[in-house]
Amino acid sequence: MSFKPALPSARHLIIAVPWFWLALFFLLPFLFVLKISLSEPTLAQPPYLDLIREIEDGFVTIVVNFSNYQLLLADSLYLSALLGSLKVAGISTLLCLLIGYPMAYAIARSPSHWRLPLLMLIILPFWTSFLIRIYAWIGILKTNGLLNNLLMGMGLVDSPLAIMHTPIAVYIGVVYNYLPFVVLPLYATLIRLDLTLLEAAADLGCRPWKQFLLITLPLSMPGVLAGAMLVFIPVMGEFVIPDLLGGPDTLMLGKLMWTEFFSNKDWPLASSLAALLLVALILPFVLLRHFERRAEEAAT
Repeated sequence: MSFKPALPSARHLIIAVPWFWLALFFLLPFLFVLKISLSEPTLAQPPYLDLIREIEDGFVTIVVNFSNYQLLLADSLYLSALLGSLKVAGISTLLCLLIGYPMAYAIARSPSHWRLPLLMLIILPFWTSFLIRIYAWIGILKTNGLLNNLLMGMGLVDSPLAIMHTPIAVYIGVVYNYLPFVVLPLYATLIRLDLTLLEAAADLGCRPWKQFLLITLPLSMPGVLAGAMLVFIPVMGEFVIPDLLGGPDTLMLGKLMWTEFFSNKDWPLASSLAALLLVALILPFVLLRHFERRAEEAAT
């Protein structure tokens, strides 16, 4: 009796592709960062000691260093940077949702021949380099920039406003650059909304604002959560916008990691900071997905 091994089906191959992609470009780099975070800094190239070291008589030992994580938990500077990143990311995400939801709703409810041009206007800034767009905002927001010249020319202000190197400039830069990440998933959700539900609610005497609160908003929550995650997660590690538009008081994890990597040459400490940031971002969403599955199972 011959035995033939079962060949993987097309379904298994399709599922394996994203898992392979995540393992190669997410798990493997994270393991490298985790390895560096458990090492000791040194004046060499690369500036850290290997975990696996060979000692006398051919013996091999593994030296794991947890002092980097202890320093992160003990030093208030890193806690302040974490709280600053949470504040900027949270407020920026809220602003993107408040601005992006009406835009996505208007595009989804516009005539079909207008939707593609309107979406192109949303995506159009991505055709320009991210760094060039940030430098353009510097030209707009600086003391003798376009905005202050316009306000003074219209007589609305007597002296230039101090916008550059303030938290307001950071929020403007973040919202401008990450707004499309909210509009696009919201549009994809709102365009699939069953309009007959709104018609039925209107026939039963439901006012438009109540239709939005009871039908449109709950059914669009997947797009809201997707857009919020697409903004909140990258803003937590944002470096370029706070560095160019923010002032010295804008303390965020991205700037702190850059300083540890390139100025202090302390790769183990910077890697431990990156590892903790990654765990802090992923864990809440994993728990949220776990409770959602339990709620779905309980409902069925």
